[in-house]
Amino acid sequence: MTRTLLCILFTLILNSLIFAQTVARIKGIVTDQSSLPVTSASITLQHGELSRGTLTDNIGKFTIDGMPVGRYDLRITCTGYEPVTVRQVFAGSGKETFLQIILYPRVATLQELIVREGGDISARHSAAATSVTRLGIEEAQRYAGGFDDPARLVSSMAGVSGNIGNNAIIVRGNNPQSLQWKMEGVEIPSPNHLGDLRSFGGGSVTALSIHSLGNTDFFSGAMPAEYSNALSGVLDISMRTGNEQKHEHTFQVGVVGIDAASEGPFRKGGKASYLFNYRYSTLALVGPLLAENAGGIRYQDLSFKLYLPTQRAGTFSVWGIGLTDRVSASAKKNVSAWAYDEDNENHTVTLQMGAAGVGHALRFNTRQTLKSTLAATQNSIYYPVEAVDSNFTVRPKSLLDNGNRNLIFTTALKTRFSHGHTNRTGFTITSMHYTLHIQNMPNGSGPLQQIVNESGRSTLVSAYTQSTFKPSERLMLNAGLTAQYFALTEKYSIEPRMNAKYQLTGGQSLGVGYGLHSRAERLNYYFLQSQENQVRNRPLNFTKAHHFVLGYNLNPSDFRHLKVEAYYQYLFNVPVIDGTSFSMINQQGDWFFNGELENAGQGRNMGIDITFQKYLSKGYYYLTTASLFRSHYRGGDLKWRSTRYDRNFAFHFLIGKEWFAGKSKRNVFSANVNLSYQGSDRYSPVDLAASRAANAVVFSEDLAFSRQYPAAFVSHLTLSCKMNRRKTASELALKVLNLNQYQEYVGFQFNHKTGEVDMKRELVIIPNLSYRIDF
Repeated sequence: MTRTLLCILFTLILNSLIFAQTVARIKGIVTDQSSLPVTSASITLQHGELSRGTLTDNIGKFTIDGMPVGRYDLRITCTGYEPVTVRQVFAGSGKETFLQIILYPRVATLQELIVREGGDISARHSAAATSVTRLGIEEAQRYAGGFDDPARLVSSMAGVSGNIGNNAIIVRGNNPQSLQWKMEGVEIPSPNHLGDLRSFGGGSVTALSIHSLGNTDFFSGAMPAEYSNALSGVLDISMRTGNEQKHEHTFQVGVVGIDAASEGPFRKGGKASYLFNYRYSTLALVGPLLAENAGGIRYQDLSFKLYLPTQRAGTFSVWGIGLTDRVSASAKKNVSAWAYDEDNENHTVTLQMGAAGVGHALRFNTRQTLKSTLAATQNSIYYPVEAVDSNFTVRPKSLLDNGNRNLIFTTALKTRFSHGHTNRTGFTITSMHYTLHIQNMPNGSGPLQQIVNESGRSTLVSAYTQSTFKPSERLMLNAGLTAQYFALTEKYSIEPRMNAKYQLTGGQSLGVGYGLHSRAERLNYYFLQSQENQVRNRPLNFTKAHHFVLGYNLNPSDFRHLKVEAYYQYLFNVPVIDGTSFSMINQQGDWFFNGELENAGQGRNMGIDITFQKYLSKGYYYLTTASLFRSHYRGGDLKWRSTRYDRNFAFHFLIGKEWFAGKSKRNVFSANVNLSYQGSDRYSPVDLAASRAANAVVFSEDLAFSRQYPAAFVSHLTLSCKMNRRKTASELALKVLNLNQYQEYVGFQFNHKTGEVDMKRELVIIPNLSYRIDF
């Protein structure tokens, strides 16, 4: 099988080399902020002396072809809209370049909007003036440390702290589980491989391949009214549509696995298209470079989207994403080597996650569009752990067997009342079905004790309305209201949202944002059982937060951008345990937590985020971000302390250079580096005497999170060589995560041999050498 595959790849590469002329094509669609197509828009392509033009058709699409491989500037103009210039769009062979361009109404004579790198519009979500960044597929492929993962790419943004061992997104000092993941307009479970094992909200890598990624918006605070049930931020992912004119395929093989993608029309000349991507990964080859037992990790995922436009019934889409993971470990066979709990444990973890939906967009007239989605999501984890004694007798130690299935319907009507007023109003109904079984052995001996044992269903309902106003050429206002109701707890929340942006002279602008936000807890927390098997946390209310943001933007040139944002967040209704330092703000990954909670906790996050970047031009780019912040909480003992995620600072510097070489300058070499220096998590000091008595790690509760791990310096590297031929493009790439081999702090372990508590560090370095071919 391997030999056959190599022969096929060799034949494809050899055939691609015989063509002397290489041409590229740029396609795209132009819509307004209501997602309605803009027809007869003028598209002008320029590169040196080369200039070509076309018009969008009756559904807003355009095609420009026959150009040499390279980077181009596109200018889009249309009567009644602001002109847009898209800089440095890469057009290569193998796959056509597809752009999604949004035009905004012209109220008066406005400054031209500059878009960089193939459609990346920074902070230009139609209902947000602050704390939003649009991510593009090109950055996900190029930036070192991104590892083709949108979540890891976000970790280099201002206001975000990240890790090496997992892709949990810590936004402005908040808990990663406070972040909401959305796909195609619906909330989905965390789409991460090995998700929620080490950190709730994080995993090893996102299941969505960049080959399927469309426009993705990342919100870090003061979100618009359309986003409910989100406390710290939102990662709103959309999948792109497949090429409706020609079939295109991608195959990649690398050290960590294989990746295959295909897209194209269902029939020649039709408008319907398909797109799918499949990945299979095993870390066996890099096992010696990972944490212990990580080499046995295997995972696979599949994502797809079918685009089905009709003449009169609107546009339908069918989409889906799914993953399955398996990781296992066995007790060490040498009893004398048993020092930590994990040394004499057997476990096999099986995780599954899936989401699929049918979307429908119907255009009533030139002013109104109705978008609806019916979706189903599922996630499950089966995690039995066995303890092995010195006689190799096996007994159950813990059991985690959870399953969640949601059925979701969401719809929104977008109405353009005038060029200066657009409204979006909608609602979402989520039917939640759950089966939760969690058991644990108390004090390391005796029978398993029931922590959660519940099956049932409930409903979460949310509704919102938000309007965008442009009363003048310089001012944009957004105002909205969202509400949600959780039938399980019979609690509701009504939340105002608003933001504004004022355009100053000289490429400057000021922004301000406010929002009241809330989020329900993980379902198992509502059903924690007392020793008398009584459910005790069902009345919990939403955790809530006020977000305040003040922003400043400066564009000193077409290719440079400065963004500064100051923020303050006040959290309340946070679940805590009365009389203790515990707060849900600090909950990291303890599935077996079992405490009686009340909504009496508070929190506050404050800081400043600075971003300065040079977009790709003249063959190079750089991005530098700096975040200075504090994160405090008040637990059940009414004392204010630092949170676990009070890291204080995070600095990132990314730089990259590309060179066009070869005949007709059609081959591209690139080098990219990512350097980060950031504070680490805080921790509670160990009570050694109590730990020895308990034969387990015991922390000093009175000094909770009073200490901090040393700051971390981490570097990543990406090198690539892309060879463009007439009908194919191939890329040889080396992507190294954690180039400087930093050992990450991950907690403490009780050493049963020495009676001491050892600090645990892990070295995770992943060098992924890969070869990809597009044809």
